[in-house]
Amino acid sequence: MVTRRRTDGTRPAAADATREELAGGGTAEPGSSPPVSVLRPVRAGNGFEETLEQVLQLLRLGLVPPGGRLPAERELAQHLGVSRVTLREVLKVLQDQGMVESRRGRYGGTFVLPRAAAADGSDELRRRVAAVDVEDTLRFREVLETGAAGLCADGLADGGAARLRAALEATQGARLEDYRRQDTLLHLTLAELSGSRSLAAQYASVRATLNELLDCIPLLVRNLEHSQEQHAAVVEAVLDRDAEAAREMMREHCAGTAALLRGFLA
Repeated sequence: MVTRRRTDGTRPAAADATREELAGGGTAEPGSSPPVSVLRPVRAGNGFEETLEQVLQLLRLGLVPPGGRLPAERELAQHLGVSRVTLREVLKVLQDQGMVESRRGRYGGTFVLPRAAAADGSDELRRRVAAVDVEDTLRFREVLETGAAGLCADGLADGGAARLRAALEATQGARLEDYRRQDTLLHLTLAELSGSRSLAAQYASVRATLNELLDCIPLLVRNLEHSQEQHAAVVEAVLDRDAEAAREMMREHCAGTAALLRGFLA
């Protein structure tokens, strides 16, 4: 299908031309327009995490009110530049969190649910988060983590490679309830093996803050699987003494965590 361009050179949104097709045969409400203008194509590397961040932003902005229907899967996937498989994984997470529900039939789709009352203890967690400069913490964490990965790739002290492999294996075999602790130990190990005591001390401090933020969001199996792949790639790059690859993969890993936190907490 040829897409006509407007006089200003831009292409009309798919929703303008193929509303009924994108809705899977459903009928759009008169005068309604799917709130896709706030969405942007996600970057390669953290498709699941960044897709989740953006759909959560859609909900937080209130562009789809409680009881309202999200744009059709095909349309959302198109605007985000992700596969429908990835989008469905994200919608499943939101359904598990009681934020949306899926309905079948001609007038089915994914509908936004009213926000549930805060669970016991969540108010305290939110108070702690409010006292943290989230963006500053995430940026500082990325600087320290990428620096540590690069330094480790420049050369490990005796026994360093074995320590790093053991820390990685511990995360791979960790139970869900113990995963965050083992994940922390792996990252602390990288910081310690960097050869800079100051970096290691600063990272321990920022990681404590990061864990307080992570305690406010759910553990998502899909994200943990992706994190494990990134952990393995970082360790492999370090052991291959490829500093550039180690820094780049760690930067991507930090970006994935940041996307999740921004999605749930921003």
